[in-house]
Amino acid sequence: MLKLPEFIAPESTEHARTIQNLMRAKIKTENSFGTIKTIAGVDVGYDIVNDLAHCAIVILDADCLKQIEQTQVFTPVKFPYIPGLLSFREIPAILAALSTLSTTPDLFMVDGHGIAHPRRMGIAAHLGVLLDMPSIGVAKSCLTGKFNMPGNLKGDKSPLMAGEEQIGTVLRSRDNVNPLFISPGHRVAMDTACDIVSSCLTRYRLPEPTRLADKLSKCKPEQNII
Repeated sequence: MLKLPEFIAPESTEHARTIQNLMRAKIKTENSFGTIKTIAGVDVGYDIVNDLAHCAIVILDADCLKQIEQTQVFTPVKFPYIPGLLSFREIPAILAALSTLSTTPDLFMVDGHGIAHPRRMGIAAHLGVLLDMPSIGVAKSCLTGKFNMPGNLKGDKSPLMAGEEQIGTVLRSRDNVNPLFISPGHRVAMDTACDIVSSCLTRYRLPEPTRLADKLSKCKPEQNII
């Protein structure tokens, strides 16, 4: 099983930004992994009424995209909503969900940003560095950076830039639909992140790992609160 670190909540928003800047120095945006046999799709939503974070994780076979395992948990939200610091709300729920899995995935594909973040520390980067595991961010909208809109056909893409630095790839995942914003989280190179996401696309806008995690997160089971 995956060895999970203890999550230490920041004492303030300034402390949270300091943690992000310290973690940023540990990010690796080159490939550092073996054979990817399993991919975990991760999505976090919220039960606003009960002030709970709802994490859904689905693990797929990387070759055939067949589901191997899934889990979902609810955890109390202990950090306020602050743009750019969402990972501090979501990481505790992700760690709690991971603790219930029997399969250790080879790579995490997270609904959210990797390094395409003002401090290069989106949820996928935060999770990847925390676990020291390969991770990729797959976001539905742009948080920071500039880009030229890619062509309208599936597979068309353009770089997401922050000045002279490429922080992600804008990928058309299906003909004539809004593009996705792909960025490395940790231990995955820019082009490889896009290639892996592309390999997980079927007939939907989202790649299968995060699509199925998103679908699971919309289920309303009896709450497993941790």
